[in-house]
Amino acid sequence: MASMYAVYHGPDGLRAIAAETAAKAALLRDWLVDAGAEVVHEAFFDTIRVRVPGRAAEYAAQAHDGYGILLHVADADTVGISVDESTTVGELHQVAMVFNGKQERAFAVMGGRNALPDGLLRQDEYLTHPVFHAHRSETAMMRYLKSLADRDYALDRGMIPLGSCTMKLNAATEMAAITWPEFAGIHPFAPASDVQGYLELVDQLEGWLAEVTGYDAVSLQPNAGSQGELAGLLAIRGYHHANGDANRTVCLIPSSAHGTNAASAVLAGMKVVVVATDELGNVDLGDLRAKIAQHDDELAALMITYPSTHGVYEQDVVEITTAVHEAGGQVYVDGANLNALLGYARFGDLGGDVSHLNLHKTFAIPHGGGGPGIGPVAAKAHLAPFLPSHPLAQRAEHAGGFVFEGGPISGAPYGSAGVLPISWAYVRMMGADGLRRATAAAVLSANYIAARLGEHYPVLYTGENGRVAHECILDLRPLKEATGISVDDVAKRLIDFGFHAPTMSFPVAGTLMVEPTESEDIGEIERFIEAMIMIKAEADAVAAGRWDVADNPLVNAPHTAVSLIAGEWTHPYTREEAAYPVHSLVAGKYWPPVRRIDQAYGDRNLVCACPPVEAFA
Repeated sequence: MASMYAVYHGPDGLRAIAAETAAKAALLRDWLVDAGAEVVHEAFFDTIRVRVPGRAAEYAAQAHDGYGILLHVADADTVGISVDESTTVGELHQVAMVFNGKQERAFAVMGGRNALPDGLLRQDEYLTHPVFHAHRSETAMMRYLKSLADRDYALDRGMIPLGSCTMKLNAATEMAAITWPEFAGIHPFAPASDVQGYLELVDQLEGWLAEVTGYDAVSLQPNAGSQGELAGLLAIRGYHHANGDANRTVCLIPSSAHGTNAASAVLAGMKVVVVATDELGNVDLGDLRAKIAQHDDELAALMITYPSTHGVYEQDVVEITTAVHEAGGQVYVDGANLNALLGYARFGDLGGDVSHLNLHKTFAIPHGGGGPGIGPVAAKAHLAPFLPSHPLAQRAEHAGGFVFEGGPISGAPYGSAGVLPISWAYVRMMGADGLRRATAAAVLSANYIAARLGEHYPVLYTGENGRVAHECILDLRPLKEATGISVDDVAKRLIDFGFHAPTMSFPVAGTLMVEPTESEDIGEIERFIEAMIMIKAEADAVAAGRWDVADNPLVNAPHTAVSLIAGEWTHPYTREEAAYPVHSLVAGKYWPPVRRIDQAYGDRNLVCACPPVEAFA
């Protein structure tokens, strides 16, 4: 949204908006000074602070009760007033009247007034790319956005079987309420009297999440799963410190854990000690006990993902958590895979003390584009006082109260509260039975794929009964050895079949981790299975010599429309085999906009368009 705002307005539009905002702030300053108010600074852009000794709360109440305007109480003696391009001159007049300004006022056009020092005014060019100058009408902007959507692959086209990331349906009914101004137009620091409905929604959602996880308290403040991890570990640290155990700094993390686990532990001031996993992908109990004994007096926590990142249920999870508790540590259960557990078991009953919950996975918050995300942190009662809260929270009856050892984990009391109605609606409509059925469907779909594809691609990890949890890892390393076709080739060829690739080479290099979720019906799952079986047959054709190892549909995938029609076709396979490997694609082909670019080059080589470090010396 931010980038498209810049595309639509361009540099001229953004400068005009900024100039208008600055002019309104300067006009307000003049009116306040005229009323005898003490503006505490001469230079400002959009925010003015006014000194009102001992009366900040009084002035804020007058603005709120008289005009529905929220002033920021900076401290007992100071209020802050911010304006933007949507602020009307009438509203500026109302603010001035709060400070005993004139009841009636005539004024000229604001013009180019502002209170910005000349040395701060930008002189160089910005947003010089043509895209920031090309779309000035709503019609043009709409068509540009549609062109971007047409190039993308999204759930409205087909399954996105990303293991560990769970791209599931965000139903229209769940999404509708986030557009209502009663939710979308509320400031995070609005007084409690203005947000009673919001607080009721927060209360209910926190209560539901506590109930389904077996915990006693929930904070919705973290904006992402990674933030929830950090908040949970900080709660453990705060608990140990409160008990005089500041020496407990070691965090045990299985080698199968999510990559963010170790980063979160380090950010929380803990030392990471890796615990091995066995051949089935489970925590190695022997190694765990050895590490516990080695770090007995230093043990702060164990981070464990259940079901594991390998897509299996830890058979000995209770024994694992008990061993950690007996050594004085706390258990952090990573809630990333709760969608394989919900309605059947609870983290708190398995020995968990604290967990984060990825609402974008289990509870339908949108995941793509990096957010806005929500990664609530839930905990047992003994950790509840250490969960994140906020000094500007509307009330203290919340996990952590108004005081938190490390301060707030994000800038707003309830995080990305604007999207909470999505998960609220999801839980409310599904109910306990629906949530349980969703878990069953997700696990059934994953096991169906594992069973159907197992004879073509080895399933890397299974439980003791030969089953998987919500996802399965297909091992493509034997295929590479036998045919020369790599996991990259398979992932790219899936695009020709109309699929987003599964998670590639995580947590094991050379594999695909497939998660269908409960959102996909049997028809789409069968379409994916058919594609994977045909890709295996194409790889076998390469091995048999039908196609050259360096020139075949797999290594050349994906095939764009341009690659099929431009120039002479010299490949040993036909255009039809490239573009329409199955007949069903003829009616609804997804055409990839680009071919392979540079694979992981950008991940392994720093490419920076910024000035060199020396320029800032």
